[in-house]
Amino acid sequence: MRILDRVAELRAEGRDVVSLCAGEPSGGAPAAVHERAIRVHADREPLGYTPALGIRALREALAGHYARWYGLALDAPEVAITTGSSGAFLLAFLSAFEHGDRVALARPGYPAYRNILRSLGCKVVELDCGPEVRFQPTPEQLDAAVAEGGPIAGLVIASPANPTGTMISRDELEALTAWCHANDVRLISDEIYHGIAYPEDPSAPGARGTSAWELDRSAIVVSSFSKYWGMTGFRLGWMLVPDGLRPRVDALAGNLALCPPAPAQLAAVAAFTGESYAEAETRVEEFAASRALLLSRIDVLGWGTVAPADGAFYVYADIAPRLGAHPDSSAWCAALLEEEGVAIVPGADFDAVAGRTFVRLSLAAGPAAVAEAIDRILRFQSRL
Repeated sequence: MRILDRVAELRAEGRDVVSLCAGEPSGGAPAAVHERAIRVHADREPLGYTPALGIRALREALAGHYARWYGLALDAPEVAITTGSSGAFLLAFLSAFEHGDRVALARPGYPAYRNILRSLGCKVVELDCGPEVRFQPTPEQLDAAVAEGGPIAGLVIASPANPTGTMISRDELEALTAWCHANDVRLISDEIYHGIAYPEDPSAPGARGTSAWELDRSAIVVSSFSKYWGMTGFRLGWMLVPDGLRPRVDALAGNLALCPPAPAQLAAVAAFTGESYAEAETRVEEFAASRALLLSRIDVLGWGTVAPADGAFYVYADIAPRLGAHPDSSAWCAALLEEEGVAIVPGADFDAVAGRTFVRLSLAAGPAAVAEAIDRILRFQSRL
């Protein structure tokens, strides 16, 4: 967010800045969602409090989405609408864990997981997930964490993951869910980037991502309208909530936020039209073009290890061979922004131990922006 603030300052000064920083699709929400939002206000629909876990129509629409994508039969009460996925993680962690519980997650990973957990008094167990395990946790790592520090209450996974874009295969997810079941560990599955994937066979089962609820309904699934549908500012996420946790989640939601934003909920029902799905798929094709462009020029950039970019819209790469005189990627990124007007994120944001030479590039700005950024990065590197 500090980088985004600096981008805004530079643009206010008249600088041309290419931002590959934020995980925010540039196309925005589907047209049908915008049209529904306009009608909500034009028709002066009542916009008071909704039920704490969301309006029935949206929960039913999401149940239909799970039938469409995963072949899962859900009842609307199993779906909880939240104020963004951030609200879902807060509700998930509060409902599932107690102060002092040990919760495991992959490093590198989305920093909000550990920050929210620590703010709630949980003990974060970071699993060192490097290239040798495709940046995703394994049952063997979990066994080692238990042997070293004692029982674990929870495991947070993400597939596709931020910042790496790596995905957990169905077989790997089966192994992780089996380990959690055998060790009485609550699994929390971040599926926010489902639908944004680049499989060799798009028609293959699990091509969009395998949901944890296909394997174990004691898991908590977290997702969002922000990525596949590009609805970041609508601030809507959701959870699939196991039976035993539903009363807690309902009570907590009413106390923390009363309800998710009413206008956003009413508009979001239109995300499940055929036209909206088609728009979202067009955006995924644009992400794929940006990904292919960047990966085709990795050798020219002269970087080191690149995480397998299976999904999402990120490339996570080791720039150690091109650091020059800069001590780490944070300094390198700062210099790149000031000198060439390209904003990318240093890896230390995602991995405080091994991320000092990594960077994350977001492909969400589109192929033209990615192409321009590559040219500027090459010019910057030529001076190092």
